[in-house]
Amino acid sequence: MAGQPRYVLGSGGRRSSRGRDAQSINILAGKAVAKAVRTTLGPKGMDKMLVDSLGDIVITNDGATILREMDIEHPAAKMVVEVSKTQDDEVGDGTTTAAVLTGELLAKAEELLEKGVHPTIIASGYRHAAKKCAEILDTITIDVSKDDRETLKKLARTALTGKGAGEYKEFLADIVLDAVLSVAEETDDGIKVDVGDITIEKKEGGSILDTEMIPGLVIDKERVRPNMPKKIQNAKILLASFGIEFHKIEKDAEIKITSPDQMQLFVEQEERMVKEMVDRIIASGANVVFSQKAIDDLAQYYLEKAGIYACRRIKKSDLQKLAKATGATLFQDVTDIRPGDLGSAEMVEERDIGGAKMTVLTGCREEKTVSLVLHGGTTHIVDALKRALNDALCVVGVALEDKKIVAGGGSPEIELALRLREYAATLKGREQLAVSKFAEAFEIIPQTLAENAGLDAIDMLIELRSQHEQGNKNAGLNVYTGKVVNMYDMDVLEPLRIKTQAINSATEATVMILRIDDVVAASGKGGAMPPGMPQPDMDM
Repeated sequence: MAGQPRYVLGSGGRRSSRGRDAQSINILAGKAVAKAVRTTLGPKGMDKMLVDSLGDIVITNDGATILREMDIEHPAAKMVVEVSKTQDDEVGDGTTTAAVLTGELLAKAEELLEKGVHPTIIASGYRHAAKKCAEILDTITIDVSKDDRETLKKLARTALTGKGAGEYKEFLADIVLDAVLSVAEETDDGIKVDVGDITIEKKEGGSILDTEMIPGLVIDKERVRPNMPKKIQNAKILLASFGIEFHKIEKDAEIKITSPDQMQLFVEQEERMVKEMVDRIIASGANVVFSQKAIDDLAQYYLEKAGIYACRRIKKSDLQKLAKATGATLFQDVTDIRPGDLGSAEMVEERDIGGAKMTVLTGCREEKTVSLVLHGGTTHIVDALKRALNDALCVVGVALEDKKIVAGGGSPEIELALRLREYAATLKGREQLAVSKFAEAFEIIPQTLAENAGLDAIDMLIELRSQHEQGNKNAGLNVYTGKVVNMYDMDVLEPLRIKTQAINSATEATVMILRIDDVVAASGKGGAMPPGMPQPDMDM
């Protein structure tokens, strides 16, 4: 076999890059994603307009929304997008911070790679640094309780600042706080907040100041017939994923009708089938019906005659909320209906909310639930308001669960950078270099805040370092005045979890990208490299 060529990869496998080239390309992709959202960071960050192939637009400065809507193909870049998505799922805010920090960690790692430091050493140093960050953050946290309404309101205001609805943050912060406290539950493990129990409905028209919180569950549907009862007390609720209508034969079939009598019989049979469906509903004791599909005219007539409140074409997500709140079972077929599986609520009624008719359920059996009805001049304003409120709701909920908060304005990042440099000096070997670079990476956050506010980033960083070296742990950047001030005194507060989650996710994603030294397309995917990747190298 001497001298014979050996082929490791089959015809379906393609290697695009290896070793240092693979690392450089992946790092470049990660940095590009971070750069795309960096200008949106902070109260003075800019917005992005995202336009899809259909011409629909989204205007936002929310990092997770931007990265989710962008058409990103590079595998390493997608890993940075996942960091932002995880941050959004776990905390609800700080998505831009997480992406920017990941990009900067990759940039600092690249500097070490160019000096000949092995990726494994960098990865180990980064992990040590991330673990040390948790210890440092514990020294600057502030406790918060459910009864400390003023501090919780400051958290909500901070989360709303810089969003499209920032000028209404005083008004909206009260709504956010009331909504979260309404659904917060005391458990043996502490307070639990399920933001999913807060329903958000959007209505174009009016002002943001018309936004209101309604105790109970709001469904954006009206009665199918105006003569149905407008209000039902002691509601027995039936949830149907099927349509209350005559079900046409699914298979191809031909019915020959040769006389008017046969036609009449056919129509009567259709009516009989619909009436049997309604009779089963009535027999169950239900006086409120929500159907995911259609309710035909004849069924509406029989339901109206029986004094039943009915709504049709309910979204599946709304049906799931109804099931959770009322304790109802979602029936798949009319034959499955059982009286014991109906849900209940003290009241179901149709209300006029902002000029639109909606169904409101109050006194639900299983869950404490509230609804926010958002108003704004245009669709884009209402969409931006929903994203801002969702961030604020999550932030207050997380703070209630963890009972730990920190000052904002870049102050935790500067404190972490300072303390990590001190920690790095105690280490031996090349891991010291990695921890030092990890510390430097944190300064990208206050630096970006300064740049986005049109301030001199170098001057601001020098002043911030000086303040923290003097022991002012809460010193941060006031982007409105360009001064370094105590951010706690300025009421700029964030949940501790925003920082810990961003650091952990960014570290893990960075380490994973650094440890990749070969990019190979799997044969199961036809051997084609993703767009943006270099041409395959066939020399095996």
